[in-house]
Amino acid sequence: MDKNKKCIDLNVSASVEQCESVSTGGPPTTPVGERIIRVPVVLAERLVSTSLVANIHFPDPVLEIKDIKKLVKIVQCRLLLPSIPADSMNLFPQRDLNLFLKGFVRKNIQYATPCPNSSSSCVSSEIRSLTVDVPFECVTRIPAGDFAPPFTPPQLPIQNTRNEFDFFRAQDLGKGFPEKDHFLSNDLSQFHQVSTQFYNQLPFCELISSRITEWDEAIDREPLPGSGPLKEGTFTTIVEKMFLEFTVKVMQNQQVRVDVQ
Repeated sequence: MDKNKKCIDLNVSASVEQCESVSTGGPPTTPVGERIIRVPVVLAERLVSTSLVANIHFPDPVLEIKDIKKLVKIVQCRLLLPSIPADSMNLFPQRDLNLFLKGFVRKNIQYATPCPNSSSSCVSSEIRSLTVDVPFECVTRIPAGDFAPPFTPPQLPIQNTRNEFDFFRAQDLGKGFPEKDHFLSNDLSQFHQVSTQFYNQLPFCELISSRITEWDEAIDREPLPGSGPLKEGTFTTIVEKMFLEFTVKVMQNQQVRVDVQ
């Protein structure tokens, strides 16, 4: 069999003609009227700012940094909510809430490192990269007024309940006591309880945007041997200072009443 023989020639396009189509009428629609749906609603939108300082060590001598690409990664965004009793009206108590944040700034640093055959008058170098995660963790307070319209106050978690109950029991006292006397109490050999669990909706976050202002400086730069007035040198450690700003949207799944037209 000819190995070059193919079932279809990909270099030749098949003929494409116009296709006919008709309307299907669309999917089934919801009848007109008032409905209750559960959708994510926005509780707050916050511009968070924090400062970071880190020492970054390179595995090779660095002649110069060519480029740094940065990416903000949020691994925890938790709105701390107070709980309420099961028989309450679940009304927001108009109080400040704390938002706990934790994440990393991923940095991919592209740098030039001198080749072994570099000379004082001609420095040959190779381009390499180093990827590091600079961690950060903070907590910011959200004022109670920020949950007012157009935003929505959070629905607070309802507390679980656990209640014990007993039954009365009269028992004979036994020898040494009059027959008409009885031990009146509950039965310690039995245990009765009613427990209720509520599966509340946990607030979550979305990362909207971020901005990083950074300043990096080498702290151990040494000149290359015989570099002369050119002052070429290498370093292996930099001190990095960053001012990080990012916007997060705090959300929660809630039931909303809508009017279907």
